[in-house]
Amino acid sequence: MASTKMKIKKSKSGGYEVMVLAKHPMETGLRKDKKTGNKIPEHFIENMEFAVNGEVIAQANLGTGVSKNPLIGVGIPNAKPGDTVTVSWVDNKGESDSAEKAVK
Repeated sequence: MASTKMKIKKSKSGGYEVMVLAKHPMETGLRKDKKTGNKIPEHFIENMEFAVNGEVIAQANLGTGVSKNPLIGVGIPNAKPGDTVTVSWVDNKGESDSAEKAVK
C-alpha cells in the first residue's frame, strides 16, 4: 500500500539530518466520501521509529492531526559514514512499512 522514502544529509551543526516521507492517506474518520456520503474510516500512522545500526534513537507517536503523506525529520548527531539508518512505522490498521539507508 505505502511507500516510504528517506533522505540523509549532513547537518550544518554536525551529524546528519534524516527526512522521511511516508506515503499514507492519514484519514481522521471525520471526512465524508463525496459519492456515498458515508464517513471515511480512520486510517493513520500511530508510531514511527528511527534506528541507527539497529538501536532505536527516536520515536514519534502520530495521530489523526497529521496531514496526508507526512514528512518527518530527525537529527542524528552521532551518526558517521557507513552507519545504517532504518525508519519503520505502523498504522492503526496494523499495516506497516520501512526504509533503510546507509549514511554517506
